[in-house]
Amino acid sequence: MGFWSLLKVASMPVVQVLLISILGACMATDYLKLLSADARRSLNKIVFFVFTPSLVFTSLAQTVSFQDIITWWFMPVNIAITFLVGGGLAWIAVKIIKPEPHIKNLVIAMSSAGNLGNILLIIIPAICKEGGSPFGEKSVCSKVGLSYVSFSMALGAFYIWTYAYHLIRSAGVKYRAMQLIVDDHESTEEPNKDLEASNEDSLLLNGSHHTESKENPTLWNQILGISHKIWEELLSPPVVAAVIGLMFGGVTLLRNLIIGDNAPLGVIQDTIKLLGDGTIPSITLILGGNLTQGLRKAKLKPSVIITVICVRYIILPVIGIGVVKAASHLGFLPSDPLFHFVLLIQFVLPPAMNIGTMTQLFDVAQAECSVLFLWTYLVAALALTGWSTVFMWLLT
Repeated sequence: MGFWSLLKVASMPVVQVLLISILGACMATDYLKLLSADARRSLNKIVFFVFTPSLVFTSLAQTVSFQDIITWWFMPVNIAITFLVGGGLAWIAVKIIKPEPHIKNLVIAMSSAGNLGNILLIIIPAICKEGGSPFGEKSVCSKVGLSYVSFSMALGAFYIWTYAYHLIRSAGVKYRAMQLIVDDHESTEEPNKDLEASNEDSLLLNGSHHTESKENPTLWNQILGISHKIWEELLSPPVVAAVIGLMFGGVTLLRNLIIGDNAPLGVIQDTIKLLGDGTIPSITLILGGNLTQGLRKAKLKPSVIITVICVRYIILPVIGIGVVKAASHLGFLPSDPLFHFVLLIQFVLPPAMNIGTMTQLFDVAQAECSVLFLWTYLVAALALTGWSTVFMWLLT
């Protein structure tokens, strides 16, 4: 496959995202008023509770069996490495560049969570269909590739809706706390000095009492608090859908109920798939609508944008080559070169679009998120093309 053919394949999903984002931006303008802030919030809730779970469930139940889960055991490890390394590098970077407090978790989330779903759904089948593909016969490559991508999407949903979800939710809590402090400070009139002194004494006493009561929480209470947070995140609709999808895909009896031409409950699978098809365009329209606000209001340091781009498109792919080569050398991977290619591509994907859904859910850093998406997806066309060429050269 030549460079220009690969450029066309790699840039196609990115161009689609940008075109739909432009449409969303136009719909959100004051002229059309079709996608107002309230409309985006309402649509975002539908995406979170209905569309995304439907997409995750259908992708898993239809293409991934129990034997596949066992054979592809290294893929969840591979994705975990992308999250840990990307998040660790971004954490070091935010300590150096010191962005605004509510932006720090966003930078870490976008550096660690890649778009493990719709980008791969377009790239892998397109590469399989191109002449000169190193991955074998076209129809077999496309079918197997779809299974790899579906498993990647489901695993990505699990990681994103636990790890990244926790980061954005924490950012939302901190941001609202800061806003309350600022609002209280602005609404306070200058009091009498004696009264101010007495108030300060009272606050100090109350604060010291509060500190003493919270100073040494028991280890058991800390464990319960952490467990409760993890449990809440595991109960998010996309994660629950991923677990149920794995059950239906892995258990033959359940699978035959909804999958196949003669499945007695096949209409349920078709209905859920129809709902899942609305996920990607809806998320992209919301991002485009937020972009109009972001270009006017977002105040992002160039260093923040550069950090995310460098982590996702320079450092992570280099580390990914080492990880996949080492895993292959140790015999951890199936012999299929397409599986190796999918693992490598997972290290160079642009940020997960679901992060935009999370910023909308928790009403934090929406404008900054949209601006970061704009730049990272613009760079993604060249980054995906260049690294895909390198990966295929290494595999052949």
